[in-house]
Amino acid sequence: MSENDLFGAADAPESMTRPLAVRMRPRTLDEVIGQTQVLGQGSPLRRLANPASKGSLTAPSSVILFGPPGVGKTTLATIVAGQSGRVFEELSAVTSGVKDVRDVLARAHERLVSRGQETVLFIDEVHRFSKSQQDALLPAVENRDVTFIGATTENPSFSVIKPLLSRSVVVKLESLEPNQLTELVQRALADERGLKGEVKATDEAVADIVRMAGGDARKSLTILEAAAGAVTGDEARKKG
Repeated sequence: MSENDLFGAADAPESMTRPLAVRMRPRTLDEVIGQTQVLGQGSPLRRLANPASKGSLTAPSSVILFGPPGVGKTTLATIVAGQSGRVFEELSAVTSGVKDVRDVLARAHERLVSRGQETVLFIDEVHRFSKSQQDALLPAVENRDVTFIGATTENPSFSVIKPLLSRSVVVKLESLEPNQLTELVQRALADERGLKGEVKATDEAVADIVRMAGGDARKSLTILEAAAGAVTGDEARKKG
């Protein structure tokens, strides 16, 4: 992923509508609903998101986000890069090999040396990386060529190699509480990036969405979008 891809969705054709869960992604840490236990002042993610963390000797160079699906792991990594002014590079452990890792690290090193620009390397499902793939990350993490952020649904104590784990801060994310999901759904109903107040939902309907989502923020917005489409019809909604 190139450094111009961080907000690539902004360049999509106007006729294309992104999924509700994508449109409603928080843009800053202060917009994030939930995860208050790991987003307080002085927390690793807050420190990394601060532009002053670039070049800091005390900011963590590696963070592993551990939690169930739909709690904002990718979103938090993207926000940290955007708020701090770092370039965002993303790899999926499912589709990337050692060569992909080395290519990204080479770009990050060149960027740092030639322009003094730091890079956040985000690896989704890092628990699927082999030992050799994880080993390839170590020199860049050790030398701070990249700020590494890994996301995993598996306990990193068992799925991440000890040398990488010892260099990382593990941040445990929790499923969202019902009141937090309710706030998220209400925000999506009213927000200009969401349904713009064109769809109304009763308290009972919102409660049903929250119950079906089971603590998963992305799932709650997917259900809401499907329900809104069923009620209004896409064409009717476009016509207002």
